[in-house]
Amino acid sequence: MSARKSGPIDYNALPEILRPLAERSEIRRFRKGSLVLDEGDRGDALLIILAGELRAFTGSDTGRHVTYGLYGPGDYLGEMGLDGGARMASVEALSDTTCAYVERATLMQYISERPQFAFELIAKVIQRARVATLAASQYAMNEAYLRLKRWLDAVAQAQFDGTRVVREPLAEIDLPQRLGCSQEMAGSILRDLEHAAIISLEDGRLRILRELPSHW
Repeated sequence: MSARKSGPIDYNALPEILRPLAERSEIRRFRKGSLVLDEGDRGDALLIILAGELRAFTGSDTGRHVTYGLYGPGDYLGEMGLDGGARMASVEALSDTTCAYVERATLMQYISERPQFAFELIAKVIQRARVATLAASQYAMNEAYLRLKRWLDAVAQAQFDGTRVVREPLAEIDLPQRLGCSQEMAGSILRDLEHAAIISLEDGRLRILRELPSHW
């Protein structure tokens, strides 16, 4: 839960460009474990962290989370939703956290006074978009690998030497379709497993040399 301002607030830990903005904004406090921002909600404010730690993440249909970053005093969040659209990630408090809650009107007034802050915001949006892209790519890779592992565990046949073999030739298997990923991603996963001496390709068939890792 959040609360309105009570007691003195120390703004000195903030970067100089953020301090005046935080000082004119409402203070909100969040208890450890509380949801600060919810993915899909309409965005209309910026949060400047004064104390504590926040985590930005997105969920999935399988219940797994993708973490985009951990943020502490001097960081700010919510800039990706300032266009009034749906927020692209959720934010939770990893500890008791105090934030300056900057409403859109307050932010726009501040930018009119300090235009250089607009460039700061643009740079932050670009940086976090890159992080989100990399995180999504890694998540897709993890999901494709888990589908591969489940499939191999189901069809690979045990051999006398302790290895397991997929009898169907790899050329006859539409692996990207089976894994729900691109040809490039499927090939990358196989190459990494082969490089780690976990699988091998013999006569066009997959041989599992040792136990597949539980996660990518």
